[in-house]
Amino acid sequence: QVQLVESGGGLVQAGGSLRLSCAASGRTFSTYGMGWFRQAPGKEREFVSVIVWSGGRTYYANSVQGRFTISRDNAKNTVYLQMNSLKPEDTAVYYCAAKVLLSRLETDEGEYDYWGQGTQVTVSS
Repeated sequence: QVQLVESGGGLVQAGGSLRLSCAASGRTFSTYGMGWFRQAPGKEREFVSVIVWSGGRTYYANSVQGRFTISRDNAKNTVYLQMNSLKPEDTAVYYCAAKVLLSRLETDEGEYDYWGQGTQVTVSS
């Protein structure tokens, strides 16, 4: 069993930055591919970014490409989402998710095995 705990959300003005963290339990974090998803009020959860277990490949939704950066630190069992140039439409609850030995750039939330509880990001205009 893997537990994921997100942190780093908050309230920020448009154009600002936040860095989300997702800390994972377990000794095999390095074998997990990690994804970030978000859910805005009244909308379905959507894919944001993914990093494969080896850390060598990443992928982003078009809406965040060039503004967000996903990274991982296997020594700290943590994946990060650096969010720059934030927009009001980025307002959502952000979730991290894990899938064992994920080597493809998976955007389907149904393919992930474990989920965190989410962290709220609010961007004011």
